[in-house]
Amino acid sequence: MNRISLVNIRQGTKSLPRFSQGNTLPLVQRPFGMTAFAPQTERNGSWYYHPDSHSIEGIRLTHQPSPWISDYGTVLFTPQNDVIASSGSGAWGGHRPEDDVMTPSMLKIRFLRPMCDFEITPTERGAVGRLRFLTDRRSCLSLLPVMGNYSYTILPEKNEIIGTTDGHSGDIATDFKMYFVLRFKPGDVDFAATKLSPTNGTDKGYLHVFLNAGEVEFSVGTSYISAEFAEGVIEREIGARSFDEVLSENDAIWESRLGRIDAEFDTEKLTRTFYTCLWRTFLFPHKCYELDNAGKAIHYAPYDGTVREGVRYTDNGFWDTYRTVYPLFAKIAREEFAEMLDGFVNDYRECGWLPRWISIGEVGCMPSTLIDAVIATAVTNGIGKKSTWEDALEGMLNHANNNGPLPRFGRNGAQSYVKYGYVPRNEHGESVNLTLDAAYGDWCIATVAKALGQNELVPEYERRAKNYQNLFDAETGFMRGRDTDGNMADGFDPVKWGGEYTEASAWQSTFAVPHDLEGLAELYGGVDKLLEKLDALFATPPVYRVHGYGGEIHEMTEMAAVDYGQFAISNQPSFHLPFIYSYFGYPEKAAYWARKAALGSFSDEADGFPGDEDNGTTAAWFIFVCLGEYPLCPGKPENVKFPGLAKSFKIN
Repeated sequence: MNRISLVNIRQGTKSLPRFSQGNTLPLVQRPFGMTAFAPQTERNGSWYYHPDSHSIEGIRLTHQPSPWISDYGTVLFTPQNDVIASSGSGAWGGHRPEDDVMTPSMLKIRFLRPMCDFEITPTERGAVGRLRFLTDRRSCLSLLPVMGNYSYTILPEKNEIIGTTDGHSGDIATDFKMYFVLRFKPGDVDFAATKLSPTNGTDKGYLHVFLNAGEVEFSVGTSYISAEFAEGVIEREIGARSFDEVLSENDAIWESRLGRIDAEFDTEKLTRTFYTCLWRTFLFPHKCYELDNAGKAIHYAPYDGTVREGVRYTDNGFWDTYRTVYPLFAKIAREEFAEMLDGFVNDYRECGWLPRWISIGEVGCMPSTLIDAVIATAVTNGIGKKSTWEDALEGMLNHANNNGPLPRFGRNGAQSYVKYGYVPRNEHGESVNLTLDAAYGDWCIATVAKALGQNELVPEYERRAKNYQNLFDAETGFMRGRDTDGNMADGFDPVKWGGEYTEASAWQSTFAVPHDLEGLAELYGGVDKLLEKLDALFATPPVYRVHGYGGEIHEMTEMAAVDYGQFAISNQPSFHLPFIYSYFGYPEKAAYWARKAALGSFSDEADGFPGDEDNGTTAAWFIFVCLGEYPLCPGKPENVKFPGLAKSFKIN
């Protein structure tokens, strides 16, 4: 089976800020590679690619994990001739989307304005590009600004151009700079004619590299440490190899990754969707470390701008990914998961706080510290080193009991949670989800402590893991916020979104007790009563009120676009809901809703997701539905089972 040919990297790209069908990019990169590339068709902020667009501005070197997070360390490569523009908005021209070639290993786009075929194939921290101009006009490769300040140094004696950019978005990244080096073959560039931006400033800084040949190959290396390290990427990852040689290596790498699961389906469409989703799970998190001359891993540390020893990973939000991505890695990417875990714990070692939502630096755009579940998943599956687990537990205990120096660090409302046994609604927004996530995080702490033999910690955190009970309202059967006096708010409506809830209403949030479903059932008066409430969730029409948000957010729109009741498969708080049925002995009911959503809302096409894909999270949900098992409680090594979509499968 040629699995690469089954992958459509445009999956989920047909999205808008008000209606997501993935909010993805057609990323060309190595598995978990540091450097990725994508076409830029639009001058529309973070939504810079649309699969139906007939315009093309260039191919962007990108690290963007989500349009809601934006990009960093980015530059736009654009072939030009005739009238030469110094920005993407000025250089844009036409292209035929149906003629673009996009695979996991390469991009090939015909730029109609300069009459040029532009191809790029990546390495872990760089790429090889190839330009084929179909005209004899004097042509150039332009490096155009995207964000931040740019500078360039021309080195004709080395056939190189060194660039830097300091652009990044919404995170804390002290003295951040990405260095990038372009190396050409002798004689291919007219360095005397190369034109630099006369002034470098915010969102400025261009370079036009005029070419002496109609067909040119060039190498790219990137680094967060120095230009010398970027040059080292070219030496180590590319050397004298051609575009076709690197492309062949990429095909072999991706074929091997996709071969980690052999799955058989009744239809070609399901097969294509499965392997496209599997490909997407191998994109994030991104490596954020480099190799010195001795081959030792070192990395830029964003918290103080220093260079530290060890590995680092970035571009991941654990509020999303803990649910499906890392449980999947525990099955098919154990070695990589171990390295990722060490990288995440390195952040704690360097700044005192485990990461929450990192994109070069800490963004913290979603609440809670669900990295707790990632750590528990690793520990219960025997992934990683004991010393890493010990440092991880130390970091978990810190954010479980102490407020961070800024809201983006640690658990929001940690000290109030310890004081009251819940996060008060009059002190913090989204207080219900903060409380439920903290209780689950405490269960994760007890689980990790038990595995490490630190049994003195276990009783306290097992007790705290029951704190979800403090928010249960027996009268309505929902989790509701309390203030510092213990009072719930008047005017409760379970379809009000926001306020006490995170990207959800009481319907989607109430069942977020994966670690103690038996205890949740007791609150309802037994398993039958709990399942009656779950039945009601699926039977209630997908209506909503904007309430705490003061306006509509796209997750509301997406839930209402399909008829799955209050099962909002468009967003992560609903992901586990069908599988509660399996847990209590009704796998056929789990299969009904899971298969309904998977078959009705997923495909390999540009509109192939029911909402934000979020760094492999939604793709991995589909993978689990195909396999007929689901990680209902990450941190517990066993998954619940139900009839899956695959006729058969084998994990290699």
